[in-house]
Amino acid sequence: VWGDPTEGAHASRRMDGWPLRDWKKKKIGKSRAEQRSPSARTAMATATSLSLHGHGLGLPSPTAKTPARRLLSVTVRAMAPASPSKGDAAAGESSPSPRRQVLVAGAAVAAAALVSRPAPAALAAADGKFMPVIDRKAGYSFVYPFGWQEVSVQGQDKVYKDVIEPLESVSINMIPTTKEDIRDLGPPDQVAEALVRKVLSPPTQKTKLIEAKETDIDGRAYYTFEFTAQAPNFTRHALGTITIANGKFYTLATGANERRWDKMKDRLHTIVDSFKIETKV
Repeated sequence: VWGDPTEGAHASRRMDGWPLRDWKKKKIGKSRAEQRSPSARTAMATATSLSLHGHGLGLPSPTAKTPARRLLSVTVRAMAPASPSKGDAAAGESSPSPRRQVLVAGAAVAAAALVSRPAPAALAAADGKFMPVIDRKAGYSFVYPFGWQEVSVQGQDKVYKDVIEPLESVSINMIPTTKEDIRDLGPPDQVAEALVRKVLSPPTQKTKLIEAKETDIDGRAYYTFEFTAQAPNFTRHALGTITIANGKFYTLATGANERRWDKMKDRLHTIVDSFKIETKV
């Protein structure tokens, strides 16, 4: 036990060349350090190493039997990269590089996405501006703009239309046929012309075929066309697509008033492009 050097008449005397206040601090600090047992000092060093390991530095966890000073040396050496041996170098040359493995994995993911891609109707409806129609019994799917209402029209399988703009609508019709492919009926322009004049427009309206082309979806041929039908007090600008499947002739038609064509044409093209034969029934 240390005596208090501040007691007595010589309280201001320097001890061993140190001021009394510094002398006390040095002696008390040394006493506390000496009081720690070797096991306590080892435990503190171990706790420090564990703290470094827990902060994500990648350091190995120390063992209770390994001195703290030796653990630090081992840990630092473990972080340094080791030089590859001749055998390792030969193995590295024969194994694919990480960059090549990433590229191969990316190609596999892309291929899987192509194989399992969603149907056009699901893609078009994903943004919330369109509603999907999927009729597996009839064997088709398509989308129509959000807000259009389904109405019943004789001779049509399904009809959706805008309740404010009556010329904005989409309809689908099916009739039996002995043909197996739409190309059996003739080229796109001839088939579309006859269909527009005789089926899709009243006899009193003047029609004009603007464009007709053939497209292919999943190995099936579709004819897609654009036309206008002029009545005494309005002109309807329309799009259509036709195909043959399951012993049926499918016709989807959509359109809008000519005065609203520029505003509606992108949505109408989305409807036509979404039409697809789903299953064979």
